[in-house]
Amino acid sequence: MGRQLSKDLQPGKYRHYKGNEYQVIDVATHSEDGSLLVVYRPLYGEGKLWVRPLSMFSEMVTVDGQQVPRFAFIES
Repeated sequence: MGRQLSKDLQPGKYRHYKGNEYQVIDVATHSEDGSLLVVYRPLYGEGKLWVRPLSMFSEMVTVDGQQVPRFAFIES
């Protein structure tokens, strides 16, 4: 399975529920409040680095009445 970043999150390629793909780099710790942030880059466009709270990255969302992951793991 490879290196775990935090909980069930591992580095690799993920697909957003809207279809775009992203490369998860690592999980960072916020310097002020200690919250965990996922560091990732889109695999399209400029490819700039982005961060999102781990809790939001890992949450389920409702699409067409079904619960699906906001970001689904594709491959390492």
